[in-house]
Parts: sequence; structure tokens; C-alpha cells
Amino acid sequence: MSETATPAPPVRVVLAEDSMLLREGLVRLFDEAGFETVGAYGDADALLADLDRAAPEVAVLDVRMPPTFRDEGVRAAIELRRRRPGIGVLLLSQYVEGTYAHELLASADGGMGYLLKDRVASLEDLEDAVLRIRDGGTVLDPQVVRELLSRRGDPLASLTPREREVLELMAEGRTNAGIAGQLFIGVGAVEKNVTSIFQKLGLEDSGTDHRRVLAVLAWLQR
Repeated sequence: MSETATPAPPVRVVLAEDSMLLREGLVRLFDEAGFETVGAYGDADALLADLDRAAPEVAVLDVRMPPTFRDEGVRAAIELRRRRPGIGVLLLSQYVEGTYAHELLASADGGMGYLLKDRVASLEDLEDAVLRIRDGGTVLDPQVVRELLSRRGDPLASLTPREREVLELMAEGRTNAGIAGQLFIGVGAVEKNVTSIFQKLGLEDSGTDHRRVLAVLAWLQR
């Protein structure tokens, strides 16, 4: 008689969003996706105060919340990572904020993401983002990447056009297989481009640094 496999527990998510309608809508979307929303708050301070009880795997935060509507979400994200290293963080915003994207990416522990609210096209997109971040991945909206690059001109002149395409897709959080599918090339070709990118950026394999994240940081900082 075969034993029935125990289903995996749902992903534990907390949410900080000052718009009540959007907050309740996200709670319903997460419920539909099979996640467990263990806390939903109207500001970042309330989320932080309830963090130990909620014990989330992923935190979803608006960037601008009360009281100043400037950077409360990203400051809360930094404090979340300090208190609970490894927690996944997803920033949802109406704006492309270069400094915030950089600060989020600079945190090496746990998954991270930055999506624009009006460009999340479906429940499947949001569900995929939360799962990838829970598993330690990086998810950036393509519009975030494009606008950051356009503000900084040509950041890395030594890269070939193909290497630029590969690095932009890395910045969106895609795996080598995902990049290969997007560019219609083999995974081996992607691996060669990634290796070349690392070499041109002087990113040696130290065994501890996350070179993909460091490459994306170089792409956004220059």
C-alpha cells in the first residue's frame, strides 16, 4: 500500500500597502495562488512590529507609504533582511526608483524583486515572481531595467551586443535556460556569454560572492 505524499506547506507572505483596495485585492490574489497571507498592513511600521509572529518567507511592500510617502518600503525591506536574513523581498511600485533597486540588489541574502504595479499582467506573473523570490531568485521588471539603463547611457562599453542582451535578461532574473529560450540560442552559448561578462567585469569566482547579482549591480551602477 503506497503512502500519500504530504503536500508542501503554502508560501507564507506578508504584505505592506497603504491603499486598502489594493491591499485587499493582493490578499485575494495570493489566496487564489495558494499562498498564506500571514499579515497585511497599511504601513511598514506595523509589518515590522508583527514580524516575529508572522514569520514570513516573502515580504511584499510598496515603496512609498505613510508617513512621508518617500522610501518607507525599501527602508523596511532593509530592516527585514537585518532581522531575518534570507527572507525574500518584493517591492511593488508605480515608479522606477534607481536607488531603491540598487539597495535591494545589494543585499546578498535571499531572493529579491522590483516590479511595477501597472505592469503585472496576470496572477500567474505575480505567483511566479513570489515563488522565484522565495527560492532565492532575482526578479526585475524589464521596464525597470530599461529605464535604469537609459538614465546611465552606455554602462559597459566593452560588452558585445549579445552580452548586453544576456546581461539585461540576467537583470530580469532569468536563468541561463530562460535566457536561451528568450534569445533562441543554446544554453552553452549563454554560458559562454555569461563567463565572458564575468571576465570583462573582473568578477572572479571567490566561492562566496553571488557573481550574477554583482554583474547586475555593475550594469545598474555604471
